[in-house]
Amino acid sequence: MQHTMVMALPRPSPLSPVPSPGPRSSGPRSSGRRSGWAWARGVAGVGILAALLWRLGGGPVLTGLRLIDGWAVAAALVTGGLTTVCCAWRWRLVAGGLGVRLPLATAVAHCYRAVFLNATLPGGVLGDVHRAVRHGQDTGDVGRGIRAVVWERTAGQVVQIAIAVVVLLLLPSPVRGYLPAAIGVAVVAGLGAVLLVRCLPGRGPSRLARALRAARAEVRLGALSRRVWAGVLLASAVAVAGHLALFLVAAHTAGSTAAPARLVPLTLLALLAMGLPANIAGFGPREGVAAWAFAASGLPAADGLATATVYGALVLVASLPGAAVPLARRISAPGGAR
Repeated sequence: MQHTMVMALPRPSPLSPVPSPGPRSSGPRSSGRRSGWAWARGVAGVGILAALLWRLGGGPVLTGLRLIDGWAVAAALVTGGLTTVCCAWRWRLVAGGLGVRLPLATAVAHCYRAVFLNATLPGGVLGDVHRAVRHGQDTGDVGRGIRAVVWERTAGQVVQIAIAVVVLLLLPSPVRGYLPAAIGVAVVAGLGAVLLVRCLPGRGPSRLARALRAARAEVRLGALSRRVWAGVLLASAVAVAGHLALFLVAAHTAGSTAAPARLVPLTLLALLAMGLPANIAGFGPREGVAAWAFAASGLPAADGLATATVYGALVLVASLPGAAVPLARRISAPGGAR
């Protein structure tokens, strides 16, 4: 008579994390859709630039780039350093709220490299993806590292949108008449989302419900806690001010004679357009919106195109310290490891 030996497995502790199953293969069809979407975004960015060059010509762009001087480069390096440190500080605050240790010096180095990759690779977000994954690998929790960057970037975008709405309401702009309706729609949508999250049951098997509850908890810890939200707000506001200042430098360099009070709302519209993923190393929607906003405000559309292009070039200059980060890490790592 054969006896089957059954090994008793230890029962997991209620406080111990339940291991999640490994990532399921998405298959060639899903991979093909992602690849097609990436190509579509790149084509959209190229299409915008091609349409602008066909309509306005390449003269304004070349003239603006030739006018970049040492003063503009120095201003780009200073403002770029300020905004990078602010973003790194914001990231450190959010990561700390989620329980992830992140020294400020490490955050600054990662942010510099991310800005450089964003300014040189299609999509404009690959640098942030890289710093999220790399920090997660360094801390042993890739998921939490990615979510820390997602919430940090989201907080920055929310503050930038809020500042843009206030400025666009106070100063003349092509969209001033449409803002009340847009704000009303946004408020209704936001209240609906808040009610949806608050009405979720405390327990439940739904994957969406669990994800929303986890997101609510992380937002409270990572961005809205008492020791985090003030620093996130300050760092984001200073970063937006730095981007605005650099855009004004770009406008002056490109030859625009418009008053700063007239340029600030147009600058904010162009900065908001940079959040669209359909770009080539940051170029595309920003130039299109700048050309349209300048023309709609009674300024030459060519000035808007030249200003946005010069701004992109200055951002690339400001990000150049990030190109040295991988080399510095390789030199300082034992045995030249990455």
